[in-house]
Amino acid sequence: MNFAKEEEETLKYWESIDAFKTQLDKTRHLPPYTFYDGPPFATGTPHYGHIAAGTIKDVVCRYAAQTGHFVERRFGWDCHGLPVEYEIDRELKITNRKEVLAMGIDKYNQECRNIVMRYSGLWENVVNRFGRWIDFRNDYKTMDLSFMESVWHVFRQLYDRGLVYRGRRIMPYSNACTTVLSNFEVQQNYKEVDDPSIHITFPLKSDPAVKFLAWTTTPWTLPSNLALAVNPEFVYVKVRDPKRNEVYIFAECRLKDFFGKEKYEVIEKLKGTDLAGIEYVPLFDFFADRAKDGCFRVQTAAFVTDTDGTGVVHCAPGFGEDDYKLCVEKKIITPDNPPVPLDENGIFTKEVPTYEGLYVKAADEVIMKDLKNNGRLIKKGVVKHNYPFCWRSETPLIYKAVSTWFIKVTEIKEDLVKNNHKAYWVPKVIQEKKFDNWLKDAKDWCFSRNRFWGNPIPLWVSDDGEEIVCVGSIAELEALTGAKVTDLHRENIDHLTIESRQGKGKLRRIEEVFDCWFESGSMPFAQVHYPFSTSEEQFAKIFPADFIGEGIDQTRGWFYTLNVIATGIKNSHPYKNLIVNGLVLTEEGKKMSKRLKNYPDPIDVCNEFSADAVRLYLINSPLVRADNLNFSKEGVRGVVREVFLPWYNAYRFLIQNISKWEAHSGRRFEFAEEVEALLPRFNVTDRWIESALQSLIASVRKEMGEYKLYNVVPVLIKFL
Repeated sequence: MNFAKEEEETLKYWESIDAFKTQLDKTRHLPPYTFYDGPPFATGTPHYGHIAAGTIKDVVCRYAAQTGHFVERRFGWDCHGLPVEYEIDRELKITNRKEVLAMGIDKYNQECRNIVMRYSGLWENVVNRFGRWIDFRNDYKTMDLSFMESVWHVFRQLYDRGLVYRGRRIMPYSNACTTVLSNFEVQQNYKEVDDPSIHITFPLKSDPAVKFLAWTTTPWTLPSNLALAVNPEFVYVKVRDPKRNEVYIFAECRLKDFFGKEKYEVIEKLKGTDLAGIEYVPLFDFFADRAKDGCFRVQTAAFVTDTDGTGVVHCAPGFGEDDYKLCVEKKIITPDNPPVPLDENGIFTKEVPTYEGLYVKAADEVIMKDLKNNGRLIKKGVVKHNYPFCWRSETPLIYKAVSTWFIKVTEIKEDLVKNNHKAYWVPKVIQEKKFDNWLKDAKDWCFSRNRFWGNPIPLWVSDDGEEIVCVGSIAELEALTGAKVTDLHRENIDHLTIESRQGKGKLRRIEEVFDCWFESGSMPFAQVHYPFSTSEEQFAKIFPADFIGEGIDQTRGWFYTLNVIATGIKNSHPYKNLIVNGLVLTEEGKKMSKRLKNYPDPIDVCNEFSADAVRLYLINSPLVRADNLNFSKEGVRGVVREVFLPWYNAYRFLIQNISKWEAHSGRRFEFAEEVEALLPRFNVTDRWIESALQSLIASVRKEMGEYKLYNVVPVLIKFL
């Protein structure tokens, strides 16, 4: 029996009768059951994670349709953002913003537009081959004019509530993609790496023979050092190192970690507070002029820990959040002037002429060599730790001070937590532990990106930054600019200006575009062009959604942005029911990578064993409990062997016996429409089967009503 071939025949039949559309047409009069589908990027091909989530969605939506509901199922596409730009940058060998500007934003965005749906046909083929019913004809795209306009409206609501502001913050930054990333994007891609581990000295200005001892894993930040931090509660020691013939000051609790079995002599003990204000000799003279501002002194700070290092922390306020806050608090710097001697690609600028032109990570070795030659580096090693990488370029992120736009998530945090509790999650532990804790600790959301292919942020600002106009619709933009607007992408509106109402001349649009996560979080509103084509009354019927489902990685992605935006403009939860699935990993438990080709192609596995075998393997696994699954072809083969073949053999046994009976009796075997006519009440076996069936139906209805697929599939398999 070739199950895959039989599936293909079934799919042809469905196509011939336009089964999905027919089902939709026949149920439009029924009560609606609203489903939101999270939009994937069409810059790659579907993987087992997409198939797993898609199977869960298909099961739930089919059940809702079969139980008397109209279930519109629109596919969506994430069209903007880094994935598309990164592909274009690779194809055109673009390395920085200047090259894009020289090329022209219009030409660049056209290249992005040309590839954005590159894999859409393949997606449709794969999704359809796995039997999922989803509407590709009536899909939504984040680059569509209607969608983009609704995103502007969403943003306008947040702006009018006072939830939008510009600020300078230490943010995770991708040098390869030349943009900041949000904190939840960073969580997607940590890797274990080896970094330098060095101890460096900072001689006291009053007594250079005595030296503060600090530790760092980022030598490239040392040229920007402006302060040292110590914990006011720690005991510090002045200690003689006979081996190196040096006198150091560092935390007493770190003595054994530094010296190991080496001998040392404690000369004096000091409280952290005793060290405050002591001046030291800078490592470099690049920012020596800042000494007049109070730089190159010891400061006290509670963030200094005793778990690693020396209890003396080197502070580069342009590259560390704690460093930045401390230096602002101590008025060493103003919020707008931390030294950040790097360009957009992570290359040192002329502010540090010794290292000008070097990439930050490449500069590590050069800086360490110079420090060693100057006698400031006294110990060098390697530390293995988890470090964040850009989820798109797979390059190490850095943290640096940037001026960018934020949503005041901290202001609505309590409402976020309350609204989260109004939704029903499966499994509930993900809601109560993982997601709830994430919301309680939520930071303000950096939603702006210094990119080109995206939905432009509709803020027009005066040259002095004091007058801001937020535009919430195409009609409003046309009225304010006097121009006809048919496309909202940068090349079509960046040249438009708005007259100042305060005598400040022309207002010009800021350069930034929306983070693509802002667009996907706006999809409940934008997919129906709310409020322009969908009234408030109509929208209330489809919001919140009855159901959504995605992988556990979306707790800090789509689930989060949906909640922030829904709470921000409606003070509501965006969905009523949610199923969270785990991640599909390789057989060895590693992340699946198309580049590494470390997992079997889904279509190949489908053609070998059938789509239903893959679907059942996934849906009857720990995935539906939000646990991870190490994908195995043998697991799929096991489904065929242990489930499908027994089912088929039972069916074949029935058909064979019917044929024999027809041949023997000379009559045609027909199934009676009235079951009762075939079930004599004295037949105990038949009565038991009927009873078991009714128990199964009751169980399935109960568990499906609670979205517990992990309790449904096993009993179905057992019964059949």
